[in-house]
Amino acid sequence: MSGAPAEAPPVDEIRFERDRDGHLARVTIDRPAVLNALDGKATSRLNDIWSEIESDRAIRAVVVTGSGPRAFCTGADMSADAAPKTGLEYWADLDPNGFGGLGLRTTLDVPVIARVNGYALGGGMEMVLGCDIVIAAEHAQFGLTEPRVGRIPLDGGVFQLLHRLPHTQAMGLLLTGRRAPAAELHRMGLVNEVAPDGELDATVERWVDDVLACAPTSLRAIKQMVQRAGHLPPGEAHAMRLPALTAALDSEDGEEGVRAFRAKRRPQWPGR
Repeated sequence: MSGAPAEAPPVDEIRFERDRDGHLARVTIDRPAVLNALDGKATSRLNDIWSEIESDRAIRAVVVTGSGPRAFCTGADMSADAAPKTGLEYWADLDPNGFGGLGLRTTLDVPVIARVNGYALGGGMEMVLGCDIVIAAEHAQFGLTEPRVGRIPLDGGVFQLLHRLPHTQAMGLLLTGRRAPAAELHRMGLVNEVAPDGELDATVERWVDDVLACAPTSLRAIKQMVQRAGHLPPGEAHAMRLPALTAALDSEDGEEGVRAFRAKRRPQWPGR
């Protein structure tokens, strides 16, 4: 029987998987042909994923990474097929959540670990700056490289970097657009740990183990306190009554933590 061939299903270039009994989300940018740079479709998919994670109370941690050994993410896809916007058009359409929906996001109350497997450049570094814990392969390189192609790190890069580093260190990266190795970013304090060759996954999983050992209600409260009150003077921040903080102080997790401590056993967190 003849006929037109069936259309292949669309390829999902952003993989979203759950493991650890549904408590860990893994988000992988899978666009290796463009070193995991993002186009509009991939960015939209990422925003949908972050929203889904925010609404899923079972998820207690997130690992975000890129596919392959070469790149975490190299920013916006500037290939001809991506039809990049002009600088002014890009500026007019800025995502308030920053690059990849993550660079400036303040509503994601679960810990986010960046598994930096290669280049984290431009918007890719802005995504890293939106994460809580950064584990980098020995060969990884970082940089806000936009000035070298006539652009500006508009998606959180400039102000996130100034917030995270001393002025001269931040400006040294911003005003050169250079790539910096993982070891240098570790010395600056932007990378938690540099994994030796071949040990990136084991290092990330060790950090995941430590995060998941904590009460999820406590971690949500801590992250919400940091994101929504961390910019305030300590006295003002201390006075804020944030929803996740109130929930954690009256949670089943809090009761289970005390029971487990007294029984000298590992807690089994209800997550509420």
